[in-house]
Amino acid sequence: MNWFDQIHHIGPAFALLLGAGVVMGADLVRPGRAPVLTLTLISLLVGFAWAIWQVLAGTSGPAISGAVVVDEFALFFTFLLIGVTAAVVIVTAEGLSRAEPRPEFFALLLTAAGSMVLLAQAQDLIAIFVFLETTSVSQFVLAGVARDDRSSEAGLKYLLAGAVAAAVLLYGFAFLFGLSGTTSLDGIATFVSSNAGGTELALVFGFVLVAAGLGFKMSIAPFQAWVPDVYEGAPTTVTSFLSVASKAAGFAVALRIFYVGLGGADTFIAEHWAALFAVLAGASMTFGNAAAILQTNVKRLLAYSSIAQAGNVAVGLAAVAASGAAGPSAVLFFLATYAATNLGAFFCVIVVSERIGSERLADYAGLIRRSPAVAVVLLLCLLSLTGIPPTAGFLAKLYVFNSAVQTGVDWMVILVAVAVLNSAVSAFYYLRWARTMVLDDPVDETPFRPSAPVQGLLGLAAIAVLYFGLWPSQLLQAAQRAAENLL
Repeated sequence: MNWFDQIHHIGPAFALLLGAGVVMGADLVRPGRAPVLTLTLISLLVGFAWAIWQVLAGTSGPAISGAVVVDEFALFFTFLLIGVTAAVVIVTAEGLSRAEPRPEFFALLLTAAGSMVLLAQAQDLIAIFVFLETTSVSQFVLAGVARDDRSSEAGLKYLLAGAVAAAVLLYGFAFLFGLSGTTSLDGIATFVSSNAGGTELALVFGFVLVAAGLGFKMSIAPFQAWVPDVYEGAPTTVTSFLSVASKAAGFAVALRIFYVGLGGADTFIAEHWAALFAVLAGASMTFGNAAAILQTNVKRLLAYSSIAQAGNVAVGLAAVAASGAAGPSAVLFFLATYAATNLGAFFCVIVVSERIGSERLADYAGLIRRSPAVAVVLLLCLLSLTGIPPTAGFLAKLYVFNSAVQTGVDWMVILVAVAVLNSAVSAFYYLRWARTMVLDDPVDETPFRPSAPVQGLLGLAAIAVLYFGLWPSQLLQAAQRAAENLL
């Protein structure tokens, strides 16, 4: 494979990472927000167009000595991550967050997004670790980018938690490499499928360490301690990015490691995978929802909510131990719909916080009278997070829970029952927020409305929540094709 083919295979990520360098260089030549914003959006557009080119050209296969691979699974996350990053860039450019639209902010966003795209493509332990740490370092700085006490504290806490998670993950990778003698996921899969005598316990231990390290990125219990403080302290645009993009990248790596590196559902490790993630799912949903009930700050509420939602996705991870693509395709569908829903909710929080100068739940009283459009979009997003039809969140939970039931395992049915019960619990704090917006009297009745670009993004989020709740077939088919690519 010549150098052009190598670049073509990693084209979308290459465009984003190159764009990060160009953005920083351009600010030295021509300072100002407009050139930086233009170059950032051009980089995202080029990356998106390059991914479309890969789809139309049928680009597939490994590159960079097998360290990365282009397939429908990777392309699914490429489109998702670029779309999320573009939305965050637009909101930040409107000046609606403590994250000032400075060149370094956009460069860090592009670096994180490009690294995540490569992370979804990675098929080698070394590549996974390098891309994961590049992503993490960018996000540590983003969390502290506001240069105030809250943001600095968030960045430091994120850094310390991330360092521990990286050490645990690397230790797990060392176990897998030491046992198999290779860092290639394909090579590890060959070793696992051979079920080499006397190594089963060590393999399971290594797998548990890997799951713990990735649990930090997925923000599932008991690896979620950093989430509430970081989500509250970081600028809200950064929080929205972390809650969606970081979580999606973490689950992408987990799925690829299980199916490509650990042999999927046909190996002895599948039952250990299912049991571990079933426990983590139950713990995440229960802890996240119980803690969210007590919150009066909307960012902390959404932080604990994201832990509970990660538990819902982990139900799908537990279900991947069954044969077929139902589990992984349900996970991909959930992540895509969750991206639209959670971004919509966070963008509404950004607009309201900028106007009223508060993140207290009580200050959302009567929002429907002050800003009907924002209130309606936020209400739709809250209904979707609860899992109420006809929103996309309802179908996302339905597909994930159904994939668990399809395993035919009795304790998976119990897990689904726990998940349904937790969904009912989540309705308490989501609908309490909705009631505050609709039924309570506002302290200040001065109307306000977001800028045109933000209105457009909120409209797209609302349309996505309803469209994929009523007509999910296109997204579901894309998720199924991507999942089948792993099998």
